[in-house]
Amino acid sequence: MSVRQNAWTELDCEILKQNLEGMREAIAGRSECILVVKANAYGHGMEAVARHAFESGVRRFMVARMDEALALRPFLPAAQILLLGAVWPEDACVLMERRIVPVLVSESQAMALGEEARRRGMELPCHIKIDTGMGRFGVQWEEAASIILRLQGAGGLLIQGLCTHFASAGQPGGRQAEAQAARFHRVAQELEAAGLTGLFRHIANSVAFLLHPEWDMDGVRLGILAYGYSGRLAGLRVHTKPCLQWKTRVVSVRRMPAGVSVGYLGTYTTVEPTCLAIIDVGYSDGFPRLMSNKGVVLIRGRRMRVVGRVSMNFATVDLGPETDVREGDEVVLIGQQGPETLWADELARWCQTIPYEILTNIRSPQKA
Repeated sequence: MSVRQNAWTELDCEILKQNLEGMREAIAGRSECILVVKANAYGHGMEAVARHAFESGVRRFMVARMDEALALRPFLPAAQILLLGAVWPEDACVLMERRIVPVLVSESQAMALGEEARRRGMELPCHIKIDTGMGRFGVQWEEAASIILRLQGAGGLLIQGLCTHFASAGQPGGRQAEAQAARFHRVAQELEAAGLTGLFRHIANSVAFLLHPEWDMDGVRLGILAYGYSGRLAGLRVHTKPCLQWKTRVVSVRRMPAGVSVGYLGTYTTVEPTCLAIIDVGYSDGFPRLMSNKGVVLIRGRRMRVVGRVSMNFATVDLGPETDVREGDEVVLIGQQGPETLWADELARWCQTIPYEILTNIRSPQKA
């Protein structure tokens, strides 16, 4: 028995493919696309995104955690899966069996994994992350070359790649990012001079890809741009469009007089007779509570204001004194309806956050 979902997402596969094709064309012949599908592909549905990306020619994918990598492998048997989060010595066997390539983030972690691989008489393919200024994961850049050469000499690891992560690739001036890129180049040159050549180098994220083609190297890690954000301004290297819509339905429409308080704590009071709609979504579904009294949704192709507090399961929308909205009408939380659009970056501005957080907080299932 099927049950109607209170809210759901819809992935536009054609737009996703167009985004991917545009990015791959921009780097054709120089670099490879590494599609970042962590956090359920930024809320877009990891399995669906990965399948369509593979059909579009993407062969390298990146996740943050072991459970994501293990979930990805069954429907991407021929792809490379890079795992950028923490892994442990006891993971070595599974990593090798499932052909998951970890990005190692410290000398102690790498030594422990190498020892476990040696104990099993195997080599663990891996990439090494260099901390060039992010201050989070990676071997410190000043000693990175000597550490990596020690790891190479110790055995058990098949070092295939080298990477870093920018702290602020899109900031005006870009001096920190330029310094990070220079540090990475220095480490790579030191390793080549010591005989460790042919490493797959990747440092560019979505913003760096847009602004600095010289940093493409062997691979470009594309995340938010692939999903249609950061790539809609004029003059950029490539243009992408949002490919996810998030929807719910109207469950109640009521005509209310002036002077009625709405929702918890009465943070909104009707100033004139109006019609209010209750929509079937709340903060338990990922619809931000910060949308209270400031956000909008789309109903019948028009923008309608969210009023009162967004509650756990429902939100209230002011339809105005006269309305043609009816119970059961579709409500667009993110997406397009008629001539109007409403995307995650606009919600993020209302909530004083970033579109990544809005998208990855969505907890509604994807419509088949």
